[in-house]
Amino acid sequence: MSFADASRSVPGDVKTINVTTLNCWGLKYISSHRHARLCAIGDAFARANPQPSIVGLQECWTQQDYHAIRERTQHILPYGKFYHGGIFGAGLVILSRWPIIRSSMHAYPLNGRPTAFFRGDWFVGKGVACATIRVPRVTHGEDTEDQRANVDMPSSVDDDRIIEVFNTHLHAPYEREPNDSYICHRTAQAWEISKLMSVAAERGRLVVGLGDFNMRPNSLAYRIIQSKAPVRDAWRVLYPNSPVLPKPAPNIRVNIEKNGTTCDSAANTWRWSKGSRKELKRGSAVPVDMDSADPHAKRLDYIFLGLATGTENIPRSHCCSVENVTVGMTHRHPQLNCSLSDHFSVDATISLPDTMKKEIPKHHTQETLQLEDYEDVLSMIGVYRARELRQRKLRLAHFLVSLAVSIACLVGVWWTPGWASFLLMLLSTLGLCAGVIDGLIGGLFVGSELRALQEFEWEVDNSMGLQMAHDRPENNS
Repeated sequence: MSFADASRSVPGDVKTINVTTLNCWGLKYISSHRHARLCAIGDAFARANPQPSIVGLQECWTQQDYHAIRERTQHILPYGKFYHGGIFGAGLVILSRWPIIRSSMHAYPLNGRPTAFFRGDWFVGKGVACATIRVPRVTHGEDTEDQRANVDMPSSVDDDRIIEVFNTHLHAPYEREPNDSYICHRTAQAWEISKLMSVAAERGRLVVGLGDFNMRPNSLAYRIIQSKAPVRDAWRVLYPNSPVLPKPAPNIRVNIEKNGTTCDSAANTWRWSKGSRKELKRGSAVPVDMDSADPHAKRLDYIFLGLATGTENIPRSHCCSVENVTVGMTHRHPQLNCSLSDHFSVDATISLPDTMKKEIPKHHTQETLQLEDYEDVLSMIGVYRARELRQRKLRLAHFLVSLAVSIACLVGVWWTPGWASFLLMLLSTLGLCAGVIDGLIGGLFVGSELRALQEFEWEVDNSMGLQMAHDRPENNS
């Protein structure tokens, strides 16, 4: 179903955009009340004030849920794209008030392991949903009839009012850092999306990177994104002193209003105990004390803004600014009394520049990745490579052993009477199947993973060399 001919908002000069990111928790067959919740999410977008201009959704896995949201929001978000990736889909959606003139799905080279089928990251093919959105700026009052008929017609609309949107969902952490066995993959993914955003910014585009990044503020992945791409964390623009792990633990209200926590909040019913959730099922509207402690809340969802966000060396006309940023979708489903998702949303209002330069401003304030950070990444790659080389040897050895056992069982069948021969055949078949699968994983998947690690390692090593050359005293004189 295409919504290209849906009702369109023909704007005048657009001064601000409202951007939202939300992890919907829409896993088919797994997420509780999935379709009812996502329909309510669509209703919430339709009633939102201010109205959203660009929305990035994660974990919206089914076409049914996607179209339910589109039907409820087409009057304010007439354009949208459901992104396909991996075996079961990427779960990424971008909705827009203005036309999406280009889109692509960029798969991450490093994205989990197929053996962790119970986690699913490799099978969903996580990556970056990319969309190029043109925000018309009418210079003579309003569009002509021909322009309304042809949304790609440049005419009086400034072609440089282009927004590059990057929506992503990084690999989930399943252990605490630094013991998380997937930290290398998540770090590589942060490096990958930072490259995409950097290229877009170099073309003079306004960059909006959003999604569930599964990282804490000031973590290595967080520092990589803000140093390798000219972007700023929208929340930190307005709340630069928001703590990472404040102690003592703040209350729910402070975490939501000041610290931007979106996951594992005590206000989210999906994080409550089983007893409290049972009360909700019985129809009890269990109240939340917003002044109670909230020790487990995390900030995992972000909106990153590219181009300059306002420094004293850059004219205001070339700057974007964050006017407001809040945590949203904190209300509950009207009938089910449950939270709309296991995450809250992040909503930001961004003022657009009067004009966009065709290059990154020379005085743009950008964080620098320290040499110790590069060394940490290279060390991380080395540790993970050693792990995978060991895994490949074990898996290939398993294949050879299972092949030998299978042959021995087939030979044994010749001298084994009755039901024992059937058991030998069954052992031979099942053992060889397991060995072949393990051998394919060790020989093919691990091989491709090691090559992706080599590419990542070269890029990090090369970037570190450039940084060292830049930091030499003769270059700073």
